[in-house]
Amino acid sequence: MLDFRMETFLSVCQHMSFTAASEELHITQPAVSQHIRFLEKHYGCPLFLRDGKRISLTPAGQVLLDTMNSLQNDHKTLMRRMQEAGSEQKTLTFGVTLTIGEYAILPALASYLKSHPDTNIYVRYGNTHTLVDLLHQGEIDFALVEGYVPSEDLGTLVDRVEPYLPVCAKGHVFQKPVSTLRDLLGERLLIREPGSGTRDILEKYLSLFNLSIDDFSHYAEVESIHSIVGLLQRDCGITFLYEAAVHELLEQGLVEVIPISDFQMHHEFTFLWDKNSCFAPEYQEICRQLHSRAKLDAFSPQ
Repeated sequence: MLDFRMETFLSVCQHMSFTAASEELHITQPAVSQHIRFLEKHYGCPLFLRDGKRISLTPAGQVLLDTMNSLQNDHKTLMRRMQEAGSEQKTLTFGVTLTIGEYAILPALASYLKSHPDTNIYVRYGNTHTLVDLLHQGEIDFALVEGYVPSEDLGTLVDRVEPYLPVCAKGHVFQKPVSTLRDLLGERLLIREPGSGTRDILEKYLSLFNLSIDDFSHYAEVESIHSIVGLLQRDCGITFLYEAAVHELLEQGLVEVIPISDFQMHHEFTFLWDKNSCFAPEYQEICRQLHSRAKLDAFSPQ
């Protein structure tokens, strides 16, 4: 359990307001100030910068916040481990993005389950931003994501580098002859919701050409990767997906890569965990095991 003064610090950080913290904790504002002064004296450095009524964290305050968040998250894991103590069962909770969960993680996960029969596993699905939030909240042990992730407070392990492709249904009739990215703007774009890794990557690439999603004549925003693939097969638009999501359809000749000269992309599938956690070495080792099993599966005879 946290010291009551540290709870005050975390509340101030959440609201960036001494007043809001006092209301949340049901204590007076002078008491909030007293708690913060105690911590600043204890650690020998200021935790907040004060500019009139506005406050912001100092670099030292940010270090304390990151560390306390990790400790809070570890406390949740510690409670679970204590409840499991003496039992043969263990619990592992991790998150995957939709593309990875539906098309990439299954072989490695199956291999891990067979070699760890005493482990209960909870797999959470979400977009990249959601899973990073769950990591920061201590709701999952680690995640495997696509997309761009700030990694300053996260440990990382690249699982694989996956081609990212413009694709359409076999025999799709384009609005105009296609040779460059701009030639696709007259098509209907099938796209994931904001926050998803596949959308983030496309938006960042489009920005290099001063383009955005809105520059396509029409689009369909769909939160299910299976639905996007289904619409693609039915020739309802074009899309940009990882090869893993359409590998079988490409082999079956049901969809094809759009031949444009200015779009060549590969992107990483990456394991993430809280590198400040006392359980970080364990999470890293599990990620390495899943990574190794995925590599073995990729090179095993079919």
